Amino acid sequence: MTLLADTGPLVANINPADQYHAECAARLRSLQGEPMISTWQCFTEAMHFLARDAGYHLQDALWDMRRTGLLRIHATTDSEADRMDLLMHQYRNFEMDLADASLIAAAESLALRRLFTIDHDFYSYILADGSVMEVVR
Repeated sequence: MTLLADTGPLVANINPADQYHAECAARLRSLQGEPMISTWQCFTEAMHFLARDAGYHLQDALWDMRRTGLLRIHATTDSEADRMDLLMHQYRNFEMDLADASLIAAAESLALRRLFTIDHDFYSYILADGSVMEVVR
């Protein structure tokens, strides 16, 4: 079963200095190669944090997840971008960021409900059909 992946677990899995490293690495091992999908917005955000924290060698590890197929990147469609705009307005008091909005929009369009995240905001977001994401941590 395909799992959406947020920025936090991508970074934590790769960066041994991250406070969530052990937890996220263990969860990833428990998935036993189950494919993950993320968005370019989350991938970009993860690249930024990895470069800031440790430089290219950690960024290369993220690229390797993509190269090996463990992580697939979903390209945002125009209709998803429109939905992200609406979501960021709807959740402006939560200060929903672009990466989070991209995951909700992707979840809706791909009919995916499982999300690997360390972000508690996803417990508050309601999908267009009235359902919520199943947070995997």
